[in-house]
Amino acid sequence: MQVSLTATGGLERRLEVAVPEQRVTTEVEQRLKKISRTARLKGFRPGKAPYAVVRKQFGEQVHAEVISDLMRATYAEALDQEKLTPAGGPRIEPITVEPGADLKYAAVFEVLPEVKLKAVDGLALQRPTVEITEADVDAMIESMRRQRPIFAEVQRAAQDTDRLTIDYTGSVGGEALKDGEARDVHFILGEKKVWPEFENALRAVSPGESRTISIDFPAEHVNPQLAGKTAEFALTLKKVEAQSLPEVDEEFCRQFAVQEGGIAALRGEVRNSMTREVTELVRQRLRAQVLDGLYRENRFEVPRGMVDEQIQQLQVDMARRVGAKDVSQLPGRETFEEPARRRVALGLLLGELVRVEGLKLDRERVQAKLSDLASAYPNPDEVRRAYLQSADAMRQIESSVLEDQVIEHVIGKAKTEDRPVSFKELTGFGQAGETSES
Repeated sequence: MQVSLTATGGLERRLEVAVPEQRVTTEVEQRLKKISRTARLKGFRPGKAPYAVVRKQFGEQVHAEVISDLMRATYAEALDQEKLTPAGGPRIEPITVEPGADLKYAAVFEVLPEVKLKAVDGLALQRPTVEITEADVDAMIESMRRQRPIFAEVQRAAQDTDRLTIDYTGSVGGEALKDGEARDVHFILGEKKVWPEFENALRAVSPGESRTISIDFPAEHVNPQLAGKTAEFALTLKKVEAQSLPEVDEEFCRQFAVQEGGIAALRGEVRNSMTREVTELVRQRLRAQVLDGLYRENRFEVPRGMVDEQIQQLQVDMARRVGAKDVSQLPGRETFEEPARRRVALGLLLGELVRVEGLKLDRERVQAKLSDLASAYPNPDEVRRAYLQSADAMRQIESSVLEDQVIEHVIGKAKTEDRPVSFKELTGFGQAGETSES
């Protein structure tokens, strides 16, 4: 077998392979002889057809199969001979495949780049440190009170934070809208969870009063009944309920699964929950800094094919999130180019770190992560078995665990400086909507 290698630009390589005709012929002959021992041909007993007849009947098919199999086998042999590591599958270009001639073909593919890691002990990281104060716990409990409001009916005009109960009917041009009528609809005034025209019309309105409003809908509205049209809605306010917050007492504690110990136990549970949140957020911040630093300090060319695969995956992920039916509804490929390149580069960098640092997958951590994932379901044992029976699912868990090990290894070697921050600063709690939950 003869092999010639050409670098065609960047990471792309062209590998031309020539397989001697004798090797092709020998393989074809062996397969035809094997077929002849069992072949059922008209006019002959099974396995008794003359070899020439078998060759005429199956020769072309067998030759094609041998060519395909030899391309796969000799491509692997050529990669080993040239010590190449492809980044993806090859594009095969047949050159000579006719019977009676050497098999010649070209395989075009990209190779993985050489990754030269800069020393990770040069990375500078900042670790947020948080002291959870009593005031932080108080603020969290106040947030929990707002999660369990008490509503009591009042006979006055509606105002923000009140819960309203309404009936409404909608029409366009005097014709009733399909599904445009509803009874006993509840919403809290000022939360902006209904059309703003509804809220504006009902603010300062008393129970029993009605209002009729018009809403102009844009031409691109998703509902074809409303797109580009003006709809009228007749609203009737049936009930106004004022909102108040519950007392922090034994009953309140039980609502948050604290059955014993009262308020002191509740405060302890809240503090523990906040501590867990802080621990996870600190882990995420350090992880992000490690990945940003590795990507920033180690720039190299990445295989185009791998980037294209990641672009497609990012498009699929976005389509799922926004409910798009096809990629034509998504931003252009250029939007995903840099995130895709980063994904590929970081994957290669983390793989190189595993190799250079001699890191081994921690099987105990894999089992712990599997148990943690399964515990989120009502039937954890069944979920655990399902994961164990799925090679793909287990590979994903193993990959995640190994990545965590690499990140922790880098953090242990990097220059890490502690930076005190408040709970609110770290979590964004109470800022533009509370992001923390107990």
